[in-house]
Amino acid sequence: FYFNLTNAEIAEMEMSTTGGMTDMIEKIVKAQDVPAIIKVFKELILKAYGEKTPDGKYFMKEDENGRPLANKFKQTDVDMIQFDYESCKENGKFSRYKTFKKQVKKLVGENVEVVDNYDWTKEFDYITFLRDIGKYINVNYMLNKDIIARRLESGITYAEFSYTLIQGNDFLHLFENKNCSMQVAGSDQWGNITTGIDLIRKKTGKEAYGFTMPLVLDANGNKFGKSEGNALWLDIEKTSSYELYQYLINASDELVEDYLKIFTFFTKEEIENIMKKHLEHPELRTAQKTLGHEIVKDIHGLEEANRAVKISEALFSGNVKDLTEKEINDVFKGAPSIEIEGEMTLLDLLVNNNIASSRREAREFLSAGSITINGDKFQDESQMITKDLAIGGHTMIIRRGKKKHFVVKFK
Repeated sequence: FYFNLTNAEIAEMEMSTTGGMTDMIEKIVKAQDVPAIIKVFKELILKAYGEKTPDGKYFMKEDENGRPLANKFKQTDVDMIQFDYESCKENGKFSRYKTFKKQVKKLVGENVEVVDNYDWTKEFDYITFLRDIGKYINVNYMLNKDIIARRLESGITYAEFSYTLIQGNDFLHLFENKNCSMQVAGSDQWGNITTGIDLIRKKTGKEAYGFTMPLVLDANGNKFGKSEGNALWLDIEKTSSYELYQYLINASDELVEDYLKIFTFFTKEEIENIMKKHLEHPELRTAQKTLGHEIVKDIHGLEEANRAVKISEALFSGNVKDLTEKEINDVFKGAPSIEIEGEMTLLDLLVNNNIASSRREAREFLSAGSITINGDKFQDESQMITKDLAIGGHTMIIRRGKKKHFVVKFK
């Protein structure tokens, strides 16, 4: 990535303070927010070499030859900072390439090549792309594609409209350089695949092929595992084995048989036996539990699959004391988290941390048996809350009612 350090551009920028710069950089790098990264590096350079004006903006100091002093930052005469994409990609920064590559090889095996389309797209400037790719694809042809046509009424951006050309060019590149003659994807990619097939035919005179499969949908008709705010990730750091297992055991009875056929390697006879047992006692959710265990096992291994089952059973029974702190953090990462210091009564803990809105309400919860700590019911408002009650001497799970959980950590 490049940016020019010109005074005209710098004059437009409002610089923030340098406090917490390290934390800010770490946060935006993790978020892969490239514009923010660029802004922070500009700020760092300006703070080191710039002059502040009365209105709080910065100008770059110039040397005796009228060139920005920031050049010394790179020891070159080129007044730009360059982020080395190849280095960033190899080190896993600014892209998910490295993580994705690792996941694919784990699931498919080492005898597979993972490529990044930025490697061949980065050299294209806009005019060259229009000349070498755009001239082969007719606008009417693009408008007739379902993936574009269904968006015309609600609105489609030029970037979205042009995407089919980029994916088509990807297929062309792989055809010419990797001997890739077939593209496989979900049915929603059919229009983009055929753009690639037509581009290959027009540019090389050769034939290529597309293979699509029906999209896997959930009970609401949405793409499986891609619901907003609850997307499933192969990366265990983004979706824990327990979260994946939990998602799958909540599959509807109407869809679980299809999921077993699609996502597992069970034989037809094995699936029929699973479904027979399930239909005899559907309340036990045998099919869903089998589905969850099998998928987690295939993706993360048998140990993680058994761990997911253990966590699920511990939560169902309310016996969270059997869980480790890491397992608790995985399970309750979305629950309100409370930090406390020192000892206090249970009543004070509930009221001071908004687990109950008032002392009266707290007493009602306690008398009704609605408060549990690490699975054990507590009704004595004067009960002292100490580290002795905490898992690992550090963490407690307070449950109010049947579903509301709070994570309490001792400082």
